[in-house]
Amino acid sequence: SATIISCPNSLFGMGNPLLDICATVDKDLLDKYALKPNDQILAEDKHKALFEELVKKFKVEYHAGGATQNSIKIAQWMIQEPHKVGTYFGCIGKDKFGEILKKKAEEAHIDAHYYEQDEEPTGTCAACITGDNRSLVANLAAANCYKKDKHLDLEENWKWVEKANVYYIAGFFLTVSLESILKVAKHASDNNKLFCLNLSAAFICQVFKDNLMQVLPYVDVLFGNETEAAAFAKEQDFETKDLKEIAKKAQSLPKVNKKRKRIVVLTQGKEETVMALSKNLVRTFPVLPIDPKDIVDTNGAGDAFVGGFLSQLVQEKPPNQCVKAAHYAANVIIRQSGCTFPENPDFN
Repeated sequence: SATIISCPNSLFGMGNPLLDICATVDKDLLDKYALKPNDQILAEDKHKALFEELVKKFKVEYHAGGATQNSIKIAQWMIQEPHKVGTYFGCIGKDKFGEILKKKAEEAHIDAHYYEQDEEPTGTCAACITGDNRSLVANLAAANCYKKDKHLDLEENWKWVEKANVYYIAGFFLTVSLESILKVAKHASDNNKLFCLNLSAAFICQVFKDNLMQVLPYVDVLFGNETEAAAFAKEQDFETKDLKEIAKKAQSLPKVNKKRKRIVVLTQGKEETVMALSKNLVRTFPVLPIDPKDIVDTNGAGDAFVGGFLSQLVQEKPPNQCVKAAHYAANVIIRQSGCTFPENPDFN
């Protein structure tokens, strides 16, 4: 098959740009703030001190984060050339952390168009690492201030949306701007382009179920892990805990654009990845083996999986090749601290 060269801005992402504050912590810290070892939650008042304690008591590393932004960066890294295949929208503050995010986006060669405001500071995410688990606590702050009418609707911004043919938004953004997601999702559906969404967290499937279900009819590719899939299945009364069955049922939920069948891709850590291609066709793919002692931290593994997948999707590769790239990217990322990567990928 002829190689499809990706064009600049052919992949579009929109989400919560966050600066990750990463530290290897102890169980005492998790217990103190009632954190599960492997979870992702939104910060509440009781977590305010956590951010200060991390910086004071532990050796922290700062990494540009935010689920969607991570995935767009990984996709760009996998593609390498041309630069700026990935476009990214999100809201930041006019502050030091915001400047770091801008610099990191530039270094990753993605085309970030941030909505900058000064009412809220740039969002942060505490990544509390214990062994190969990571507990994420996101303080959205500025990220929560994204406004459709202040940014997405503006001619100079919407043109970037129109340039793309693959769209990816993590479910986390459902808590911020449902109307922005729907505008992008409808554009994709109306123009037979690919719209991809991630379940992102159990709380998205539960607390933000209504928002999620408004977007789902436009979703061509749905991502999730085993925990999120279980929460989704329970909320949807699927009455099954079998991952393959959940994938099939999610695949056959109503869809607006009938020209494309939805694909559902569910990961489960080191266990095989499950992909439903139709209501009767489910395939499984083993992940790449890795020695546990080579795992530095699993923060960003899910984002990397999606990034790898998107890198092939935007080049119009078949689903099995997308999964292969997804597994490769995740395998590389868990050998690194945070969602960071070596200079060049070794994938073909």
